[in-house]
Amino acid sequence: MTRKLIAMLLTAGTLHGAYAQTTNDHEKFLENKTLFEELTNIKKKQDKFNLYLNMHGSFDANFRDGFQEGAFTMRQLRIEAKGNVNEWLSYRYRQRLNRSNDGSGNIDNLPTSIDIAGIGVNFGKGFSIFAGKQCAAYGGIEFDLNPIEIYEYSDMVENMSNFMTGLNIGYDMTPTQQLNFQILDSRNGSFNSTYGVEVTEGEPPTLESGKLPLVYTLNWNGNFSDVYKTRWSASIMSEAKNEKMYYYALGNELNLGKFNMFFDFMYSKEGIDRKGIITGMTGKMNGHNASDVRYMSLVTKLNYRFLPKWNLFVKGMYETASLEKAHENLEKGKYRTSWGYFAGLEYYPMKTNLHFYLTYVGRSFDYTARAKALGETDYSTNRVSVGFIYQLPVF
Repeated sequence: MTRKLIAMLLTAGTLHGAYAQTTNDHEKFLENKTLFEELTNIKKKQDKFNLYLNMHGSFDANFRDGFQEGAFTMRQLRIEAKGNVNEWLSYRYRQRLNRSNDGSGNIDNLPTSIDIAGIGVNFGKGFSIFAGKQCAAYGGIEFDLNPIEIYEYSDMVENMSNFMTGLNIGYDMTPTQQLNFQILDSRNGSFNSTYGVEVTEGEPPTLESGKLPLVYTLNWNGNFSDVYKTRWSASIMSEAKNEKMYYYALGNELNLGKFNMFFDFMYSKEGIDRKGIITGMTGKMNGHNASDVRYMSLVTKLNYRFLPKWNLFVKGMYETASLEKAHENLEKGKYRTSWGYFAGLEYYPMKTNLHFYLTYVGRSFDYTARAKALGETDYSTNRVSVGFIYQLPVF
């Protein structure tokens, strides 16, 4: 028994020495390598299968009229697989691990925990398609980022349906200019659950689903010498029979070496209140969400990479929620203005995208006299977070 124990210790010591020598002679742990390559020391020579674990974890101290609560949380946890099967066929799959997998009753028969599940086909000469569940091709620089990179979304994006099933047709006009035309389901859940339609036996419904509940988007992504980039879009959505939503987003990014920034403008005109913000103030109208609403959002973020591994950022948001038409005792006009003001420090210890951060997130919600007459009051929230963000390359 003693001899076996000594042999095991000697073997472990030998392996440890060999591993230490390997890490000294080659790249440091996970520097431009996947976890599979690090553990096996076998170089991956193909791009048919890539597996990632997207993580965003933090400790949050939350304040509203004083300190409320401090807790550890995994803000984002997604698993992602993608690859190129050959020169013309690719695939991508991404699922949120901290969201329910119940897909019963959804129009596409998929749980909302699945962000992306589909295949891409490259036809050559700049033309391609992606079929399956996917991210809407809406404009906005922040909208296009990996969700783990976001400390807090604007009200507009937070309350949108962003992942739906359908088809995207892409055309690369030049290597730096791309057009996309996308057709997706306009919702994930059933019509009644999405719009809060109350059906009374013996009475005609106040709203009816259209025969083609779809959203159509035209998107332009431009790149001008890697200095100025655009992500613009225009969308029209069939919400219900004779009711539509019009959505416009203009994303603009400026890169000047150590300094970069983006500015996003978003505007939504909705026959039925899809975001639900106005409905939360006015209550339901005619047995469904509020009608004839308008949302506008301005978001900007400035980054300064003052050292190779250190980044300082500030972010601001300005958003409004309004009624476009008067309804019974509800006046036309603005009901709420919301503000966001963020600042933070990020540290990137490796060449990969792992980073640690300290950030402050402040939000203020100001209501007009119209909303205060309905019982709303102004309030502010604050959060201080320390945490990490990492897209771990597993394979």
